[in-house]
Amino acid sequence: MKPIAVIRHSPTEGPGHFATFLEQHSRPWTLIRIDAGDPVPNSAEDFSGLCLMGGPMSVNDPLGWIPPLLDLIRQTMAADKPVIGHCLGGQLMSRALGGTVSKNAVKEIGWGKVQVIDSPVAREWLGEIQSFESFHWHGETFSIPDGATRILESVGCANQAFVLGKHLGMQCHVEMKREMIEAWCESGAEEIREARSTDTVQTPAAMEIDIDRRLAALSKHAELLYTKWLQGLSEA
Repeated sequence: MKPIAVIRHSPTEGPGHFATFLEQHSRPWTLIRIDAGDPVPNSAEDFSGLCLMGGPMSVNDPLGWIPPLLDLIRQTMAADKPVIGHCLGGQLMSRALGGTVSKNAVKEIGWGKVQVIDSPVAREWLGEIQSFESFHWHGETFSIPDGATRILESVGCANQAFVLGKHLGMQCHVEMKREMIEAWCESGAEEIREARSTDTVQTPAAMEIDIDRRLAALSKHAELLYTKWLQGLSEA
């Protein structure tokens, strides 16, 4: 089977539990490190699917790798290969599909509940689950692309995830591991201080509360989404 291409935009925002899940299911994957200067592939031919991770930059920034990455997303979808995006990755997917990315009403940093939209599409991906606690770190939000279906929302951000056929774009971070949270709290300490603690922005100490249980629960919900996503992969 051809590997899944995992695009990393920042050294601390790797695939996390997504990689663990792929390895548990014997699915090969390859890491493309945009942050280390790896070029964006010019074709989706060598991959069975595409995964896009997060990053501190904006889709609206004038970065040279963004246009070719948007082209790769469109190429992958046109080849009927599944694409999945986490936070920045979901924003890139929305933009590639003609959507927009703009400032969210509030920043979401830390743990926060997301609600599952009561729709047939959402049920295909998450069963009968009505809500779950996810992890967040964003100040922007994507629009739902034409033809896609919104499946998750939160109090602070209406568009938390969308589905378009076999493709899944998320604003929230379901891929988290403990070391990722610790690294983000260290690198994002100033952002947290500037945002100040609110209903949607937590301190590092608050993020640490009951963290192992929270991560275990989040990984179970992530695996529901990842399992459905894997079904879209070709065996070629």
